[in-house]
Amino acid sequence: MLSVSPVIVKKNSISADHPSQILPDLVVVEEPLEIRLGYGEATERLQKTLTVTMRTPGTDVELTLGFLFTEGIIKQVNDILSIKHCKDGQDEINENIIRVELAPHIEFKPSLYERNTIQSSSCGLCGKSLISAVSVLSDNHKSALTVTDEILYRLSEQLNDAQQVFKHTGGIHGAALFSVDGELLLFREDIGRHNALDKLIGAALVEKRLPLANNIVFMSSRASFELVQKAIVAQAGVLATISAPSSLAVQMAQTHGLALYGFVNGHRYNQYTQY
Repeated sequence: MLSVSPVIVKKNSISADHPSQILPDLVVVEEPLEIRLGYGEATERLQKTLTVTMRTPGTDVELTLGFLFTEGIIKQVNDILSIKHCKDGQDEINENIIRVELAPHIEFKPSLYERNTIQSSSCGLCGKSLISAVSVLSDNHKSALTVTDEILYRLSEQLNDAQQVFKHTGGIHGAALFSVDGELLLFREDIGRHNALDKLIGAALVEKRLPLANNIVFMSSRASFELVQKAIVAQAGVLATISAPSSLAVQMAQTHGLALYGFVNGHRYNQYTQY
């Protein structure tokens, strides 16, 4: 599935050199992804729709793996028997439904993961039934990672170079994984910032890079509570973002020992934890 879609737009400008024009343009694709789980003993399998999230198609397996990991449902790829898009009818593959078969040894309690609404592309925790179910996943792991100013100043430029879809649409978030030396290791994009990070963590899980204690996670967004939560579950050494954190994000990072930076660009940054 494509991550961009062509549209026809009317472009207006007050400049005399650029009058109104009807031109083709590109927008980011946003479609729902339903994640279904099969779980239980081999002789008594059960099925549940875990969530429906609004995402940019393209790396649904990584998105699902990252989501399951940051929700605390799985710890490793071997916790899954299979993961694939479902067939719709007899032969058609429905790319907006993905089914995961959990290994029989995984204890899954549906009540802990119930949501009352569809997750929008702006919210990874919307509809969570119990706020306590959000915070119990995170263990304290005080970050010992030291990052130089020079490395931090270079992050935004490298992210900009990697964000090809953003260059064409201006409407997608990027999540990047860097080494402590500033080397770009992984990069993923999605219309939802939480999905972009789940895709990145899912890719890291597949490549056996977890935990991320010796890595920098950099996001083209603000640092919301759910991003800090996911970074802590992945045991990231540093979470840095282009924009601001929320008060709850700072509190969460301080409580769990995550080094948190905001407003990171080519000439400045704010450090909110680990002074």
